[in-house]
Amino acid sequence: MHYTYVLQSKKDNKLYTGTTDDLRKRFKEHNDGLSTLTKNRGPFVLIYHEACLNQKDAFMREKYLKTGMGKRYLKNRLKRFLSLTG
Repeated sequence: MHYTYVLQSKKDNKLYTGTTDDLRKRFKEHNDGLSTLTKNRGPFVLIYHEACLNQKDAFMREKYLKTGMGKRYLKNRLKRFLSLTG
């Protein structure tokens, strides 16, 4: 399985979207500061993830979630959670 995931920084409340084939390991890497793009933004909360059958589908889903329509989808899907943390 491959995963598309969304993290929220506890530091600045901003979201980060990515893909991986090992969600637990990747989440730990983000929180341990081992990811270059998120190194100074942790700690993180995993707020959303989707499982995909292959890497290509996971990348396509990540790309969509980073668009305006994808961000609206996430906002609508997570509106109760985001209102608590925002």
